Amino acid sequence: MYFKDNYEEIKSIAEKIYHHPELGYKEENTKQTIINYLTTINPNIKLDYFSTTGFRTSLGSEHADINIAFIAELDAVYAPSHMYADEQTGAAHNCGHYTQVAIALSLYNYLYQSKAYKDLTYKITFIFVPAEEYLDLEYREELMSQKKISHYGGKPEAMKLGVFDDIDIGICVHAIGGEFSKRTIEINCDLAGFLYKKYTFKGKATHAGFDPFSSINAYNISTLFNTAVGLGRQQLKDGENVRINPIVMESDMSTNVIPNQITVGTDLRTRSVDYMKEVAGKLDAAAKGSAIALNGEVETKTQMGYLPFIQDRYLSTFVGEAFDENNEIEEIWNNNAISAAGDIGDLSYMIPCIQIGYSGFTGTIHGDDFIDIDPEFIYEVFPRFLSQVIDKLDGNIDTSKIYRRTYQDYMNVIQHIVKETDQI
Repeated sequence: MYFKDNYEEIKSIAEKIYHHPELGYKEENTKQTIINYLTTINPNIKLDYFSTTGFRTSLGSEHADINIAFIAELDAVYAPSHMYADEQTGAAHNCGHYTQVAIALSLYNYLYQSKAYKDLTYKITFIFVPAEEYLDLEYREELMSQKKISHYGGKPEAMKLGVFDDIDIGICVHAIGGEFSKRTIEINCDLAGFLYKKYTFKGKATHAGFDPFSSINAYNISTLFNTAVGLGRQQLKDGENVRINPIVMESDMSTNVIPNQITVGTDLRTRSVDYMKEVAGKLDAAAKGSAIALNGEVETKTQMGYLPFIQDRYLSTFVGEAFDENNEIEEIWNNNAISAAGDIGDLSYMIPCIQIGYSGFTGTIHGDDFIDIDPEFIYEVFPRFLSQVIDKLDGNIDTSKIYRRTYQDYMNVIQHIVKETDQI
Protein backbone atom coordinates (compact mmCIF):
# COMPACT_ATOMS: atom_id res chain seq x y z
CA MET A 1 0.00 0.00 0.00
CA TYR A 2 2.72 2.46 0.97
CA PHE A 3 4.67 2.05 -2.28
CA LYS A 4 1.59 2.28 -4.49
CA ASP A 5 0.13 5.27 -2.66
CA ASN A 6 3.46 7.12 -2.76
CA TYR A 7 4.30 6.25 -6.37
CA GLU A 8 3.23 9.49 -8.07
CA GLU A 9 5.07 11.73 -5.61
CA ILE A 10 8.27 9.66 -5.79
CA LYS A 11 8.10 9.66 -9.59
CA SER A 12 7.68 13.43 -9.57
CA ILE A 13 10.77 13.87 -7.40
CA ALA A 14 12.78 11.62 -9.70
CA GLU A 15 11.70 13.61 -12.75
CA LYS A 16 12.59 16.87 -11.06
CA ILE A 17 16.11 15.63 -10.33
CA TYR A 18 16.41 14.13 -13.83
CA HIS A 19 15.60 17.48 -15.45
CA HIS A 20 17.92 19.42 -13.12
CA PRO A 21 21.18 17.44 -13.21
CA GLU A 22 24.23 18.54 -11.25
CA LEU A 23 27.86 17.43 -11.33
CA GLY A 24 29.68 15.95 -8.35
CA TYR A 25 30.21 18.05 -5.20
CA LYS A 26 27.79 20.60 -6.74
CA GLU A 27 24.47 18.81 -6.11
CA GLU A 28 22.92 21.62 -4.07
CA ASN A 29 19.44 21.57 -5.65
CA THR A 30 19.32 17.78 -5.56
CA LYS A 31 20.30 17.83 -1.91
CA GLN A 32 17.60 20.37 -1.06
CA THR A 33 14.95 18.43 -2.99
CA ILE A 34 15.70 15.32 -0.94
CA ILE A 35 15.79 17.19 2.36
CA ASN A 36 12.47 18.89 1.61
CA TYR A 37 10.84 15.51 1.10
CA LEU A 38 12.41 13.85 4.13
CA THR A 39 11.55 16.69 6.50
CA THR A 40 7.96 16.69 5.25
CA ILE A 41 7.65 13.00 6.10
CA ASN A 42 9.57 13.27 9.36
CA PRO A 43 9.73 16.82 10.79
CA ASN A 44 11.98 15.56 13.60
CA ILE A 45 14.49 13.90 11.31
CA LYS A 46 18.17 14.20 12.24
CA LEU A 47 20.46 14.86 9.30
CA ASP A 48 24.24 14.68 9.44
CA TYR A 49 26.06 16.54 6.67
CA PHE A 50 29.42 15.84 5.08
CA SER A 51 31.56 16.61 2.05
CA THR A 52 29.85 19.67 0.51
CA THR A 53 26.53 18.04 -0.48
CA GLY A 54 26.49 14.64 1.24
CA PHE A 55 24.31 13.75 4.20
CA ARG A 56 22.91 10.78 6.12
CA THR A 57 20.06 9.87 8.41
CA SER A 58 19.21 6.73 10.38
CA LEU A 59 16.17 4.73 11.43
CA GLY A 60 16.26 2.22 14.26
CA SER A 61 17.77 1.71 17.67
CA GLU A 62 21.09 3.29 18.56
CA HIS A 63 21.83 0.08 20.45
CA ALA A 64 21.44 -2.24 17.45
CA ASP A 65 24.38 -4.57 16.86
CA ILE A 66 24.36 -4.07 13.07
CA ASN A 67 24.05 -0.87 11.03
CA ILE A 68 23.21 -1.31 7.34
CA ALA A 69 23.74 1.58 4.94
CA PHE A 70 21.40 2.13 2.01
CA ILE A 71 23.43 4.31 -0.33
CA ALA A 72 22.18 6.62 -3.07
CA GLU A 73 24.36 8.72 -5.39
CA LEU A 74 23.52 12.34 -6.13
CA ASP A 75 25.54 13.34 -9.15
CA ALA A 76 25.06 13.39 -12.89
CA VAL A 77 27.43 12.72 -15.79
CA TYR A 78 29.04 15.32 -18.03
CA ALA A 79 27.17 14.72 -21.31
CA PRO A 80 26.38 18.06 -23.01
CA SER A 81 24.85 16.38 -26.07
CA HIS A 82 22.23 14.53 -24.03
CA MET A 83 18.65 15.53 -24.82
CA TYR A 84 18.08 16.84 -21.27
CA ALA A 85 21.57 18.13 -20.47
CA ASP A 86 21.94 21.32 -18.48
CA GLU A 87 22.79 23.99 -21.05
CA GLN A 88 25.26 25.76 -18.79
CA THR A 89 27.10 22.87 -17.12
CA GLY A 90 26.65 19.99 -19.59
CA ALA A 91 25.44 17.74 -16.78
CA ALA A 92 22.94 15.00 -17.63
CA HIS A 93 21.36 12.19 -15.64
CA ASN A 94 22.12 9.43 -18.12
CA CYS A 95 23.62 7.27 -15.37
CA GLY A 96 20.38 6.56 -13.52
CA HIS A 97 21.43 8.10 -10.22
CA TYR A 98 18.23 10.12 -10.07
CA THR A 99 16.31 6.84 -9.80
CA GLN A 100 18.57 5.65 -6.96
CA VAL A 101 17.59 8.72 -4.98
CA ALA A 102 13.89 8.20 -5.63
CA ILE A 103 14.12 4.52 -4.66
CA ALA A 104 15.85 5.46 -1.39
CA LEU A 105 13.14 8.00 -0.61
CA SER A 106 10.41 5.46 -1.35
CA LEU A 107 12.05 2.97 0.99
CA TYR A 108 12.51 5.57 3.73
CA ASN A 109 8.88 6.61 3.42
CA TYR A 110 7.71 3.01 3.82
CA LEU A 111 9.92 2.24 6.80
CA TYR A 112 9.01 5.45 8.63
CA GLN A 113 5.30 5.70 7.86
CA SER A 114 4.64 2.02 8.57
CA LYS A 115 6.93 2.07 11.62
CA ALA A 116 8.45 -1.14 10.21
CA TYR A 117 11.92 0.08 11.17
CA LYS A 118 10.99 -0.31 14.84
CA ASP A 119 10.70 -4.07 14.39
CA LEU A 120 14.12 -4.47 12.76
CA THR A 121 16.97 -5.97 14.77
CA TYR A 122 19.40 -3.69 12.94
CA LYS A 123 19.64 0.03 12.29
CA ILE A 124 19.34 1.26 8.70
CA THR A 125 21.17 4.41 7.65
CA PHE A 126 20.36 6.22 4.42
CA ILE A 127 23.49 7.83 2.99
CA PHE A 128 23.26 10.26 0.08
CA VAL A 129 26.73 10.49 -1.43
CA PRO A 130 28.03 13.09 -3.90
CA ALA A 131 30.49 12.70 -6.76
CA GLU A 132 30.42 9.04 -7.73
CA GLU A 133 31.27 9.80 -11.36
CA TYR A 134 34.99 10.31 -11.96
CA LEU A 135 34.91 13.58 -13.91
CA ASP A 136 35.09 17.38 -13.67
CA LEU A 137 38.51 16.77 -12.16
CA GLU A 138 39.80 20.34 -12.44
CA TYR A 139 36.99 21.52 -10.18
CA ARG A 140 37.69 18.75 -7.70
CA GLU A 141 41.40 19.58 -7.75
CA GLU A 142 40.42 23.14 -6.89
CA LEU A 143 38.42 21.84 -3.92
CA MET A 144 41.46 19.81 -2.91
CA SER A 145 43.70 22.86 -3.05
CA GLN A 146 41.22 24.62 -0.77
CA LYS A 147 41.34 21.64 1.63
CA LYS A 148 37.60 21.06 1.17
CA ILE A 149 38.01 17.49 -0.06
CA SER A 150 40.81 14.93 -0.29
CA HIS A 151 39.37 12.47 -2.84
CA TYR A 152 37.87 12.75 -6.30
CA GLY A 153 35.21 10.17 -5.44
CA GLY A 154 32.44 10.80 -2.95
CA LYS A 155 32.61 7.45 -1.15
CA PRO A 156 36.37 7.55 -0.46
CA GLU A 157 35.88 11.11 0.78
CA ALA A 158 33.07 9.93 3.07
CA MET A 159 35.29 7.07 4.24
CA LYS A 160 37.98 9.56 5.20
CA LEU A 161 35.46 11.67 7.12
CA GLY A 162 34.26 8.69 9.15
CA VAL A 163 30.80 8.54 7.57
CA PHE A 164 31.04 4.76 7.30
CA ASP A 165 32.85 4.10 10.59
CA ASP A 166 29.69 2.82 12.28
CA ILE A 167 28.38 1.01 9.18
CA ASP A 168 28.71 -2.78 8.93
CA ILE A 169 27.17 -3.46 5.50
CA GLY A 170 26.64 -1.33 2.40
CA ILE A 171 23.72 -1.77 -0.01
CA CYS A 172 23.56 0.20 -3.22
CA VAL A 173 21.28 -0.12 -6.24
CA HIS A 174 22.01 0.81 -9.85
CA ALA A 175 20.33 0.95 -13.22
CA ILE A 176 21.21 -1.88 -15.60
CA GLY A 177 22.23 -0.62 -19.02
CA GLY A 178 20.19 -1.87 -21.96
CA GLU A 179 16.53 -2.56 -22.60
CA PHE A 180 14.83 -5.67 -21.22
CA SER A 181 11.64 -7.38 -22.36
CA LYS A 182 11.00 -8.56 -18.78
CA ARG A 183 11.32 -6.80 -15.45
CA THR A 184 14.79 -7.83 -14.30
CA ILE A 185 17.12 -7.46 -11.35
CA GLU A 186 20.82 -8.31 -11.16
CA ILE A 187 23.08 -9.54 -8.37
CA ASN A 188 26.80 -10.27 -8.09
CA CYS A 189 27.80 -8.11 -11.04
CA ASP A 190 31.47 -7.32 -10.40
CA LEU A 191 32.98 -4.06 -11.63
CA ALA A 192 36.43 -3.21 -12.89
CA GLY A 193 38.85 -0.99 -11.06
CA PHE A 194 40.85 1.67 -12.82
CA LEU A 195 43.74 4.00 -12.55
CA TYR A 196 44.73 6.91 -14.73
CA LYS A 197 48.02 7.16 -16.59
CA LYS A 198 49.32 10.42 -18.00
CA TYR A 199 52.38 10.40 -20.30
CA THR A 200 54.06 13.66 -21.28
CA PHE A 201 56.30 13.06 -24.27
CA LYS A 202 59.07 15.61 -24.78
CA GLY A 203 61.08 16.33 -27.89
CA LYS A 204 62.78 19.31 -29.54
CA ALA A 205 60.97 22.02 -31.47
CA THR A 206 62.32 23.37 -34.75
CA HIS A 207 60.88 25.05 -37.85
CA ALA A 208 58.93 22.35 -39.69
CA GLY A 209 59.93 23.65 -43.12
CA PHE A 210 63.40 25.08 -42.62
CA ASP A 211 64.97 22.61 -40.19
CA PRO A 212 62.92 19.48 -39.39
CA PHE A 213 66.19 17.51 -39.47
CA SER A 214 67.39 18.51 -36.00
CA SER A 215 63.98 18.17 -34.37
CA ILE A 216 62.61 15.49 -32.04
CA ASN A 217 58.91 15.15 -32.79
CA ALA A 218 56.90 14.61 -29.60
CA TYR A 219 53.74 13.91 -31.62
CA ASN A 220 55.50 11.11 -33.48
CA ILE A 221 56.57 9.62 -30.16
CA SER A 222 52.96 9.63 -28.99
CA THR A 223 51.89 8.02 -32.28
CA LEU A 224 54.46 5.27 -31.78
CA PHE A 225 53.16 4.79 -28.25
CA ASN A 226 49.59 4.41 -29.51
CA THR A 227 50.78 1.88 -32.05
CA ALA A 228 52.61 -0.08 -29.38
CA VAL A 229 49.50 -0.08 -27.19
CA GLY A 230 47.40 -1.31 -30.10
CA LEU A 231 49.79 -4.11 -30.99
CA GLY A 232 50.10 -5.13 -27.37
CA ARG A 233 46.37 -5.70 -26.87
CA GLN A 234 46.62 -9.32 -28.01
CA GLN A 235 48.80 -10.02 -24.96
CA LEU A 236 46.08 -8.93 -22.54
CA LYS A 237 43.93 -11.54 -20.82
CA ASP A 238 40.33 -11.68 -21.99
CA GLY A 239 39.06 -12.64 -18.53
CA GLU A 240 40.37 -9.41 -17.00
CA ASN A 241 38.09 -7.19 -19.13
CA VAL A 242 40.97 -4.78 -19.80
CA ARG A 243 40.03 -1.40 -21.23
CA ILE A 244 42.51 1.24 -22.40
CA ASN A 245 41.56 4.47 -24.17
CA PRO A 246 44.51 6.81 -24.88
CA ILE A 247 43.59 10.40 -25.78
CA VAL A 248 45.60 13.56 -26.46
CA MET A 249 45.11 15.84 -23.46
CA GLU A 250 47.56 18.68 -24.09
CA SER A 251 49.90 19.73 -26.87
CA ASP A 252 51.74 22.74 -28.26
CA MET A 253 51.30 21.75 -31.89
CA SER A 254 51.12 24.05 -34.91
CA THR A 255 51.65 23.22 -38.56
CA ASN A 256 54.90 25.11 -38.96
CA VAL A 257 56.66 23.99 -35.78
CA ILE A 258 57.73 20.47 -34.89
CA PRO A 259 55.90 19.77 -31.59
CA ASN A 260 58.21 19.38 -28.63
CA GLN A 261 55.63 18.29 -26.07
CA ILE A 262 52.40 16.32 -26.04
CA THR A 263 50.50 14.69 -23.17
CA VAL A 264 48.56 11.48 -23.66
CA GLY A 265 46.24 10.22 -20.96
CA THR A 266 44.40 6.95 -20.57
CA ASP A 267 42.42 5.16 -17.97
CA LEU A 268 43.32 1.52 -17.39
CA ARG A 269 40.52 -0.80 -16.30
CA THR A 270 40.95 -4.37 -15.07
CA ARG A 271 39.05 -6.77 -12.84
CA SER A 272 41.91 -7.25 -10.39
CA VAL A 273 44.48 -5.01 -8.77
CA ASP A 274 47.38 -7.36 -9.52
CA TYR A 275 46.62 -7.37 -13.22
CA MET A 276 46.14 -3.61 -13.15
CA LYS A 277 49.74 -3.32 -11.94
CA GLU A 278 50.95 -5.72 -14.63
CA VAL A 279 49.26 -3.88 -17.49
CA ALA A 280 50.39 -0.52 -16.09
CA GLY A 281 53.94 -1.84 -16.36
CA LYS A 282 53.34 -2.73 -20.02
CA LEU A 283 52.01 0.76 -20.73
CA ASP A 284 55.00 2.34 -19.01
CA ALA A 285 57.37 0.18 -21.04
CA ALA A 286 55.60 1.14 -24.27
CA ALA A 287 55.85 4.83 -23.39
CA LYS A 288 59.50 4.63 -22.40
CA GLY A 289 60.41 2.51 -25.41
CA SER A 290 58.66 4.87 -27.82
CA ALA A 291 60.51 7.85 -26.37
CA ILE A 292 63.87 6.09 -26.57
CA ALA A 293 63.22 4.92 -30.13
CA LEU A 294 62.79 8.49 -31.36
CA ASN A 295 65.38 10.12 -29.08
CA GLY A 296 62.87 11.85 -26.84
CA GLU A 297 61.86 11.67 -23.20
CA VAL A 298 58.72 10.86 -21.28
CA GLU A 299 57.39 11.79 -17.87
CA THR A 300 54.78 9.55 -16.25
CA LYS A 301 52.10 10.40 -13.74
CA THR A 302 49.82 7.83 -12.12
CA GLN A 303 46.52 8.78 -10.55
CA MET A 304 44.44 6.17 -8.78
CA GLY A 305 40.79 5.91 -9.76
CA TYR A 306 38.62 3.29 -8.05
CA LEU A 307 39.30 -0.19 -6.76
CA PRO A 308 37.62 -3.21 -8.40
CA PHE A 309 34.27 -4.15 -6.90
CA ILE A 310 33.71 -7.78 -6.00
CA GLN A 311 30.19 -8.08 -4.66
CA ASP A 312 29.72 -9.91 -1.38
CA ARG A 313 28.24 -13.26 -2.40
CA TYR A 314 26.99 -14.03 1.10
CA LEU A 315 24.88 -10.86 1.28
CA SER A 316 23.54 -11.49 -2.21
CA THR A 317 21.97 -14.76 -1.04
CA PHE A 318 19.38 -12.71 0.85
CA VAL A 319 18.49 -10.88 -2.38
CA GLY A 320 18.17 -14.21 -4.16
CA GLU A 321 15.87 -15.56 -1.47
CA ALA A 322 13.65 -12.49 -1.71
CA PHE A 323 13.48 -12.90 -5.49
CA ASP A 324 12.44 -16.55 -5.15
CA GLU A 325 9.43 -15.45 -3.10
CA ASN A 326 8.58 -12.42 -5.26
CA ASN A 327 5.86 -12.65 -7.92
CA GLU A 328 6.33 -9.21 -9.51
CA ILE A 329 9.86 -9.43 -10.91
CA GLU A 330 10.35 -11.93 -13.72
CA GLU A 331 14.08 -12.37 -14.24
CA ILE A 332 17.30 -12.31 -12.23
CA TRP A 333 20.81 -12.05 -13.64
CA ASN A 334 23.67 -13.46 -11.62
CA ASN A 335 27.48 -13.47 -11.65
CA ASN A 336 28.25 -11.16 -14.55
CA ALA A 337 31.26 -8.87 -14.73
CA ILE A 338 31.57 -5.61 -16.64
CA SER A 339 34.30 -3.04 -17.24
CA ALA A 340 32.35 -0.16 -15.77
CA ALA A 341 33.72 1.05 -12.45
CA GLY A 342 32.41 2.80 -9.37
CA ASP A 343 33.65 4.02 -6.01
CA ILE A 344 31.53 1.29 -4.39
CA GLY A 345 34.68 -0.77 -5.05
CA ASP A 346 36.61 1.42 -2.62
CA LEU A 347 33.94 1.12 0.04
CA SER A 348 33.80 -2.65 -0.44
CA TYR A 349 37.44 -2.84 0.60
CA MET A 350 36.40 -1.41 3.97
CA ILE A 351 33.07 -3.23 4.54
CA PRO A 352 31.06 -5.90 2.65
CA CYS A 353 28.86 -4.36 -0.05
CA ILE A 354 26.35 -5.38 -2.68
CA GLN A 355 24.85 -3.43 -5.57
CA ILE A 356 21.48 -4.64 -6.85
CA GLY A 357 20.77 -3.84 -10.48
CA TYR A 358 17.33 -3.08 -11.90
CA SER A 359 15.93 -2.72 -15.42
CA GLY A 360 13.35 -0.24 -16.68
CA PHE A 361 15.42 1.89 -19.07
CA THR A 362 16.09 2.35 -22.74
CA GLY A 363 19.09 3.76 -24.57
CA THR A 364 22.75 3.44 -23.74
CA ILE A 365 23.75 4.09 -20.15
CA HIS A 366 25.87 7.27 -20.20
CA GLY A 367 24.55 7.77 -23.76
CA ASP A 368 22.55 10.60 -25.28
CA ASP A 369 19.30 8.63 -25.39
CA PHE A 370 19.26 7.09 -21.89
CA ILE A 371 15.92 7.42 -20.08
CA ASP A 372 13.59 5.34 -17.95
CA ILE A 373 10.61 3.67 -19.66
CA ASP A 374 9.09 1.63 -16.83
CA PRO A 375 8.68 4.06 -13.93
CA GLU A 376 6.13 1.84 -12.18
CA PHE A 377 8.75 -0.89 -11.85
CA ILE A 378 11.51 1.48 -10.78
CA TYR A 379 9.59 3.59 -8.26
CA GLU A 380 6.99 1.15 -6.92
CA VAL A 381 7.72 -2.52 -7.61
CA PHE A 382 11.48 -2.44 -7.07
CA PRO A 383 11.37 -0.49 -3.76
CA ARG A 384 8.72 -2.94 -2.56
CA PHE A 385 11.11 -5.76 -3.46
CA LEU A 386 13.88 -4.05 -1.48
CA SER A 387 11.61 -4.03 1.56
CA GLN A 388 11.48 -7.83 1.18
CA VAL A 389 15.28 -7.93 1.11
CA ILE A 390 15.33 -5.88 4.31
CA ASP A 391 13.01 -8.41 5.92
CA LYS A 392 15.23 -11.29 4.79
CA LEU A 393 18.29 -9.70 6.37
CA ASP A 394 16.53 -9.06 9.66
CA GLY A 395 17.85 -11.35 12.38
CA ASN A 396 19.62 -13.60 9.89
CA ILE A 397 23.02 -11.99 9.34
CA ASP A 398 25.98 -14.13 10.37
CA THR A 399 28.32 -11.52 11.85
CA SER A 400 31.30 -13.85 11.43
CA LYS A 401 31.01 -13.17 7.68
CA ILE A 402 31.24 -9.41 8.09
CA TYR A 403 34.70 -7.86 7.75
CA ARG A 404 36.01 -4.41 8.52
CA ARG A 405 39.11 -2.55 7.44
CA THR A 406 40.09 0.98 8.31
CA TYR A 407 40.41 4.02 6.12
CA GLN A 408 44.16 3.90 6.70
CA ASP A 409 44.21 0.30 5.47
CA TYR A 410 42.49 1.55 2.33
CA MET A 411 44.94 4.40 1.85
CA ASN A 412 47.89 2.04 2.27
CA VAL A 413 46.54 -0.08 -0.61
CA ILE A 414 45.95 2.94 -2.86
CA GLN A 415 49.39 4.41 -2.19
CA HIS A 416 51.03 1.03 -2.82
CA ILE A 417 49.29 0.69 -6.19
CA VAL A 418 50.32 4.19 -7.30
CA LYS A 419 53.91 3.67 -6.12
CA GLU A 420 54.24 0.34 -7.94
CA THR A 421 52.74 1.64 -11.17
CA ASP A 422 54.64 4.94 -11.42
CA GLN A 423 58.11 3.68 -12.19
CA ILE A 424 59.38 5.79 -15.08
